[in-house]
Amino acid sequence: MYIHRVLTLASEADVLARFGRALADPIRCRLLLALREAPAHPSDLADALGITRTRLSNHLACLRDCGLVVAVPVGRRTRYELADPRIGHALDDLRTAVVAVEADRSCPDAEQKDCC
Repeated sequence: MYIHRVLTLASEADVLARFGRALADPIRCRLLLALREAPAHPSDLADALGITRTRLSNHLACLRDCGLVVAVPVGRRTRYELADPRIGHALDDLRTAVVAVEADRSCPDAEQKDCC
């Protein structure tokens, strides 16, 4: 039995905050880039990223909570995909954006661990 959830639209600021949370971790960035290429099953994603399925599951849960990916039942398995194709376009734009940084400076939050 499937549970149907009511989805609501997030405010513009909330959308940006959710993107920021998702992109704060390199593994989640790699996951989003992989799903940008094509939907995938968790076992395939774990193998492609070289991480354990438990660790992958935690990151997928974070991305689901952020509203960036959705789980799609396919028979007895679950496939993950981007929640909206425009997320892939946004990732492309971010990936190719020019960021002005000083060579000897790192992001102030780079050492801080995210909750996911």
